[in-house]
Amino acid sequence: MTSLADGLPPDIAAQVHPDWRANESAYWSARAALIPQYQGLWVAFADGTVVASGSRPIEVFRAAQQSGRHPFVIRVGAESEPCRIG
Repeated sequence: MTSLADGLPPDIAAQVHPDWRANESAYWSARAALIPQYQGLWVAFADGTVVASGSRPIEVFRAAQQSGRHPFVIRVGAESEPCRIG
């Protein structure tokens, strides 16, 4: 699997925390099991579990940041759709 961070300029990609990369990879492994409950919702995924979820990405990002666990944040089932967060 190619990480989203791999598409960044090398100097920026080098700053991505290794835990975030691990959480991104773990999300993709767990995705099929998450779809029934979280389809269409934003989730913050860390250490093999959803640490925050909701319909508003900014709220999920805030909760993710507060967790201190470098979660991977994404909208379940809409991973390839462009979005604007604001």
